[in-house]
Order: sequence, then structure tokens, then C-alpha cells
Amino acid sequence: MNILFVLTSHDALGDTGEKTGFWVEEFAAPYYVFADAGADITLASPAGGQPPIDPKSALEDFQTEDTRRFDQDEALQQKLANTLKLRDLSADDYDAVFYPGGHGPMWDLASDQNSIELIESFTRQGKIVSAVCHAPSVLLNTRNAEGEPLVKNRKVTGFSNTEEEAVGLTAVVPFLLEDELKKRGGIYSQGPDWAPYLVEDGLLITGQNPASSSLVAEAVLTRLHK
Repeated sequence: MNILFVLTSHDALGDTGEKTGFWVEEFAAPYYVFADAGADITLASPAGGQPPIDPKSALEDFQTEDTRRFDQDEALQQKLANTLKLRDLSADDYDAVFYPGGHGPMWDLASDQNSIELIESFTRQGKIVSAVCHAPSVLLNTRNAEGEPLVKNRKVTGFSNTEEEAVGLTAVVPFLLEDELKKRGGIYSQGPDWAPYLVEDGLLITGQNPASSSLVAEAVLTRLHK
């Protein structure tokens, strides 16, 4: 199994002066699900090199067994510091793609042409596209073979309006993910705030929030083993 992880390169939280990036748990939890299952994992980002970690995701309140494992995993930290440039990669070489969230992807990956083309290529090849939390924003500007939004009439989830409101960033983010998925015809659903929730629609697999990260990875593995 060859899995491609695509991480954000964006580190500015709007005009707040604060930093953002990817959320550690949403990277570490699925990474170890795949790695422990024997998958070969490639890490990429638009700029290459070290993708920015959302500093809030490193706070003690948000630590899990997987994030602590990551903190002790020097080999993975080194691998993360040297992500490949997204533009140099092809869907031909992978069985599935996974996008960890954090707020960063809303600013760069949602409109990144290389990412858009990559997702469309995975879809054309009948391969799995998966994303968690804010990362389903990478789907917003993608199209299907008919030229319509990729999420149109597809079941999807992602960070909900109520969760965005709870973290106080409704007026900071460039858009509300739930609203935008619905605008493009996505059949959006959600579970309780902060609880694990995942939606599968064929080869499109999305998770609502950080707690959903492992679930998404496990669903990808199940699909790959079918």
C-alpha cells in the first residue's frame, strides 16, 4: 500500500497575527494507523520541507497517545521536516491520498492547483481520496468528469459551523467549510461536536474533526483491502 499525505504550507491565522498550520493529532493518528498496517507513506506539501504545525495542537489539552508517540519519533519528525513538493508527485504512484486538517488548508490547499489536479487524477483513476476536519476544504474547487463540483450529490462531512463557532474563529477563517460544501451540492452531515464522525461515499472518505482522524484512516485501509 502506497499512501500519500498532503499537508498545508500555510502558517498565518488570517489577520490575527497568530499562527496556524496542520493539527498534530490529525497527522499522527492516521499516520500510525497506516504505518502499523505496513503502508509505505509519502509526505508532501505545496512548498516542500517542514509544514507548519498549529501551535495550539501542541498544547497539553490536545495530546493523545498518538501525538506523544510522534513526539518521541525522531525518524518521523525528520521525515516531516523534508516533505516533498506537491507539484512533483503523481497519483499514478499511490493507492490513496489523505489530507490532515488544521486551519492551514483553508488558505492554501483549497485553491492550490497542484492539489486540485492531484485529487481529480485520483478520482479519475478510481482511487481513494480522504480528508479530515478542515481538510475537506481541498475538495471545494475540484471537479468530476462531467465538470461539476466533485462533492455534488456526494455524502461529505468536515469541521462544522458549530465547532468553528466554539473555537471562536467564525469571523477569522476565509469561509465556513460546512456552508461551502453545501453550496457545491455536497450532502453534508455531522455528528455531535468533537465526537468521532465519518462519512463514506464510494472512494470519498471524510471525517468531521480531530477525533475522527483514526476512523478515516481505518476506513481507507478497509477499502484498500476489499
